[in-house]
Amino acid sequence: MPQSFDSINVHIVFSTLRREPLITSAWQSRLYEYFGGILPERKAALISAGGIPDHVHLLISLGRELAVADAVRIVKSVSSRWINETMSAQRDFAWQAGYGAFSVSSSQLEKVKQYIANQEEHHRTRSFQEELRELLTRHQIPFDERYMWE
Repeated sequence: MPQSFDSINVHIVFSTLRREPLITSAWQSRLYEYFGGILPERKAALISAGGIPDHVHLLISLGRELAVADAVRIVKSVSSRWINETMSAQRDFAWQAGYGAFSVSSSQLEKVKQYIANQEEHHRTRSFQEELRELLTRHQIPFDERYMWE
């Protein structure tokens, strides 16, 4: 085939260090815009972003040349630096080391976008831990509770 085609959509979830509620409403939307600015330089695109003070959800369309692990590493490191430099009250901000990444078919993009948009409502009745367990189970990813919440 003379051309290459791709459709790689990934729902990524990661939390603040120790899941501290550091992402305030005062700058949350700026953070999501910043995520969107990081990705095009790497031939990827932010489709949707959302979350609550202790974690974020990103729906990303990856380019053919960007691995999921590299996308997460770049987004976390660049955004963490920006938060520390820009938000005077967040000089020691950091993201937790791990993340969850879940494939999303094109037919499910709207459903995942709605899920991300409704994070505040969703977390009125469900903790981050319950949410992550549910995502891992739904995507048939094995996990060991002993190592999940350090």
